Amino acid sequence: MNNMIEKYLFGALSSLLGLFTPIVPLCLCAAAFTAIDFVTGVLADRQRTLRNNLTWTFQSRKAWKTIKKLCFIMAGIWLAWLIDDHIITFRTLHLANIFTAFVCGVEFWSYLENASVISNTPIFEMFRNFCFRYLSGRNKE
Repeated sequence: MNNMIEKYLFGALSSLLGLFTPIVPLCLCAAAFTAIDFVTGVLADRQRTLRNNLTWTFQSRKAWKTIKKLCFIMAGIWLAWLIDDHIITFRTLHLANIFTAFVCGVEFWSYLENASVISNTPIFEMFRNFCFRYLSGRNKE
């Protein structure tokens, strides 16, 4: 009897996971960008603290904020994909791709800021400013 319950439970779980198989690459990209931003953010925070001759400590609440953020990002990708694949079926909008690109762009922006602090070189800040000018249309000046 218990064996049958396990079979149905694992079957249902496999079906649910199979539903989201097409968006696994998007989730992995978003997770990678978020993880790299977290690591460089911790290193940048440490660098700022040490430059001010203060004692640096790792704070787990910042890590939990990143985990919460990652959960919301994954839910956003899943929801955008469900809308695109199952609700708006007459046209492909690629909402999950657009959402993931936005998330990765924001995380990349934060990475550039962190890299600028960690390396203490202006090249990352200059690249970030160039991207801002290019994306905002101010490059025609």
